[in-house]
Amino acid sequence: MEKYKNYINGKFIDSKSGKTFKTINPSTEIEFAEVAEAEEYEVNLAVESAAKAFKGEWSNLLPNDRAKYLRAIGDQLLENAEKLGKIETSDTGKLYKETKFQANYIAEYYYYYAGLVDKIEGSTLPIDKKDMHVFTTRVPVGVIAAIIPWNSQMFLTAVKLAPALAMGNTIIIKASEVAPTPLLEFAKLIDKVNLPKGVVNIISGFAENCSKKLTSHSKVDRIAFTGGVQTAKQIVKNSAENLSQVSLELGGKSPVVIFKDARKNNAINGVVASIFGASGQSCIAGSRLYLQEEIYDEYLSKIKDRALQISIGDPMKQSTQIGPLATLQQLTNIENKINQTIKQGGKLIVGGKKPKHIKSGYFFEPTIIECNNHNLPVAENELFGPVLSIMKFSDEDHAIKLMNDNKFGLAAGIFTENNGIAMRVSKAVRAGIVFVNTYRLISPVAPFGGFKNSGFGRESGMEVIKDYSNIKTTWINTSTKEIDDPFIIR
Repeated sequence: MEKYKNYINGKFIDSKSGKTFKTINPSTEIEFAEVAEAEEYEVNLAVESAAKAFKGEWSNLLPNDRAKYLRAIGDQLLENAEKLGKIETSDTGKLYKETKFQANYIAEYYYYYAGLVDKIEGSTLPIDKKDMHVFTTRVPVGVIAAIIPWNSQMFLTAVKLAPALAMGNTIIIKASEVAPTPLLEFAKLIDKVNLPKGVVNIISGFAENCSKKLTSHSKVDRIAFTGGVQTAKQIVKNSAENLSQVSLELGGKSPVVIFKDARKNNAINGVVASIFGASGQSCIAGSRLYLQEEIYDEYLSKIKDRALQISIGDPMKQSTQIGPLATLQQLTNIENKINQTIKQGGKLIVGGKKPKHIKSGYFFEPTIIECNNHNLPVAENELFGPVLSIMKFSDEDHAIKLMNDNKFGLAAGIFTENNGIAMRVSKAVRAGIVFVNTYRLISPVAPFGGFKNSGFGRESGMEVIKDYSNIKTTWINTSTKEIDDPFIIR
């Protein structure tokens, strides 16, 4: 069994308490790795190391020198994509062909922010005071705490780590206790690039003794969290202890709408990608599908046929299209929500159970449920699985109303050949990301984040690097005259 340690201050260390926990391969339900459990001691050590590194050479490095480290991290991802992909697949059940691809592609995020390092500019202000030269500069925030979930780990780490380092911050990354090994393996790559000690620290542990201690620590200046709403609420409470800045990228219950003029095959491919890609375990999964009345029966039949053709099985095989869910808890929750929905009037079209031909693992069939009530459990709640709820809509206004009738607002999809409809609906829908005639795409250039209960703040893109900086205003008196008497008002 592979054993992993926490990475703190440039060293791989066991837990002081000696505690460890096991991580399970969701394809086999067999334990495959043992991880040192970080608790309060390790959290304090990591934060102190990051704080010391921040005050030391790191934040004073020239931008081009920081860029070299970012490029080196990207290079390591490219060189080790296959190994990282296999480990992530073993720990999460995500398809190997996707985890390997992501490890390769995520290198682009580090290259992108390496290119931005020396382009963060301030401003000279046209101030309304005589003989004053006033300008702004951007300075690093300080110590960052990044909380990473188990899904899309390389991506969700890159969008925090890359801009944080580019701006001169130091960071503690807390890997999910559900599947921590990919990030602890990533720590080995970080170690290879010879960053100054303490600049990047990677730990894993449980809520009370790790996450809570980290997000409430007095020396943490910013918290970047990706995860669920309930955990986010607790993190916001924790941040009151240190008044740290917070950004939250939370869940979604993203709507996809197909108008009667849409290109049929394109729309169906988009729907399949949106909800059955990554077994539906994506925060932007298009789990609510709205079909215009005129095309409802035809599209329902075709999407059902596609769902029945999906190959379920070993995520390491190239032929597999859906692997297991990551945890037993997810599977149980999905089964319960489907049963509740059927009792309340939902109609099961296909799926809804574990595949009979697979004896072990947390596998679940691609599932479609017809919903005549917009607030049924599967239509209202994020399930994080391959479960699609389908409903009818009559016209454009009705579609917009249904799309916005949810507490989340992360992503939305629109399929139509009418540019007017596309523009009006994309403007009206309350979502941070809108896909038109496509779905489930990311780029280091494009901001990522949502509205409402999907969180606040953005990741990726040029502007986000400013979130990892504070703006400083400097006033310089250029006059040779003495300052006026402060008690004489002119």
